[in-house]
Amino acid sequence: MEAMWLVCVAAAVVAWGFLWVWDSSERVKSREQGERLGAESRTLLAIAHPDDEAMFFAPTVLGLARLRHWVYLLCFSAGNYYNQGETRKKELLQSCDVLGIPLSSVMIIDNRDFPDDPGVQWDTEHVASVLLQHIEVNGINLVVTFDAGGVSGHSNHIALYAAVRALPSEGKLPKGCSVLTLQSVNVLRKYISLLDLPLSRLHTQDVLFVLNSKEVAQAKRAMSCHRSQLLWFRRLYILFSRYMRINSLSFL
Repeated sequence: MEAMWLVCVAAAVVAWGFLWVWDSSERVKSREQGERLGAESRTLLAIAHPDDEAMFFAPTVLGLARLRHWVYLLCFSAGNYYNQGETRKKELLQSCDVLGIPLSSVMIIDNRDFPDDPGVQWDTEHVASVLLQHIEVNGINLVVTFDAGGVSGHSNHIALYAAVRALPSEGKLPKGCSVLTLQSVNVLRKYISLLDLPLSRLHTQDVLFVLNSKEVAQAKRAMSCHRSQLLWFRRLYILFSRYMRINSLSFL
C-alpha cells in the first residue's frame, strides 16, 4: 500500500512538472504569435450572449491586454431566453470590468432582431451591417468572434461567423482590418483543460493564447460574475474547460 502511494505521488509530481513546462513554453509561444497582431491595436470582440466573453474568450481578451490592445465588446443580445435579460446585462458589465474591458467600450444590443434563441436564425446581412458600423465608427483593426462551429454549436454564435465571413467576401471589410475566429474543438479536448496544450500547439494555425495561473484566476472571477448562469454544470465547465485557459484562433 505504501509503495502504491509513493508511485501515485511520483506520478503526480511528474505530471505537474510536465504541465508546468508546457505552460511556460506555450506562454512564450503565445507572446510570439500574438506579436503578429501588433501592439496597441483596436480590437472588436463580437459575442452573442452575456457570459460568452468569459466562458469562451477570456484567454484572448487577457492575451490582447498583454499586447496593449484597446478592446471593444459588442454583444448582440441581452441573453433574455429565460427572461433574465436585465440581470445578465449587469453581469456582463461586471465581467468586463474584471477582464479589463472599459465599460465605455461595451455595447449590448437588446432588441427583437437578435433574440437569444438557438431556434432562431439571425439575418446574416443585418448582423454584418451592425458589425461594419461598429468597425468603422471605432476604427477597428481586428475583429474577434466565433468560427463556423460556434464552439458550442449555438446558432447565434454561428450567425456571427456567417456575418464576419460575408464582409470580406463582399468587399466591405475596411482595408487593414483583420478577422480572427476562435477554433472549435471536439468534446474530449474541450474538457481536458491544460492537458490539451500539446494538441493546441500542433493544431493552432495562427494565434495561441495561454493564460498563466494569475490570469486563470482572473478569468474565473469574470465568469463568476455571471451568477445567474452558474448552474452545477457550468461550475464544472469553469474547472475543466480548456476555453478558460487556452484560445486557439485562426485568421479568416
